[in-house]
Amino acid sequence: MSDDDGRLVYSTETGRICPDCGKPDSKCACGKKKTEKKPPNRPSPDKGDGVVRIQRETKGRKGKTVTTVHGVPLAEDELKDFAKTLKGKCGAGGTVKDGVIEIQGDHRETLLEEIRKQGYQAKPAGG
Repeated sequence: MSDDDGRLVYSTETGRICPDCGKPDSKCACGKKKTEKKPPNRPSPDKGDGVVRIQRETKGRKGKTVTTVHGVPLAEDELKDFAKTLKGKCGAGGTVKDGVIEIQGDHRETLLEEIRKQGYQAKPAGG
């Protein structure tokens, strides 16, 4: 073992020890950089290739069909409003999860037509 492997990482008196400065995490001066909240690892609405993809999925839903819409370049609140419009056109329920619109049932053709009417470039994805 090298000397680096013998460093203290936890103490029952003080808790976690900073590997950089060797002080407890609560008194660490260099730890302020590490404790900053990082945004979730999601693509931002302005990234991507600009194509909205519509796909039918059943995996993980006990055999029930859901149509998913990926790649809509809108913020979270605008995406929820857009999903509400799409659900109304399909006459079905649905939700928005992690930037993906999920609509209950197989509505690929209806959604493809409606999304293109809204001015987005859209195409079916998957099989």
